Amino acid sequence: VQLVESGGESVQAGGSLRLACVTSGLPSHTLWMGWFRQAPGKEREGISAIYFGGGHGDLRYADSVRGRFTISQDFDKKMMFLEMNSLKPEDTGMYYCAAEGRSRVGVSPLLSARYEYWGQGTQVTVS
Repeated sequence: VQLVESGGESVQAGGSLRLACVTSGLPSHTLWMGWFRQAPGKEREGISAIYFGGGHGDLRYADSVRGRFTISQDFDKKMMFLEMNSLKPEDTGMYYCAAEGRSRVGVSPLLSARYEYWGQGTQVTVS
């Protein structure tokens, strides 16, 4: 299983970015995928998650990004995206995509414990 993030860069506050996560080898039973971020000196934070199946439409957002970030998927291409608008300096961090492996029903899709597979991350810097 491979997850590869892209799209991170340095932007000014108020700007926008679109992150992408390309996947390969995901188990067919993968249900949830999520975006996490980690700022220097802070714990990894779940910011958004999506039920990775056609037409289900279940989305989750952390309060810190709700209304500014939008998660989406291209199920046929096994890709996930994160549209980030009105970026703030506190959005700075390494952004990771994650995919569920063994089902961990009962664990919130915004918690890292839900996920088995992780990408290497893409850096977002907002100044």
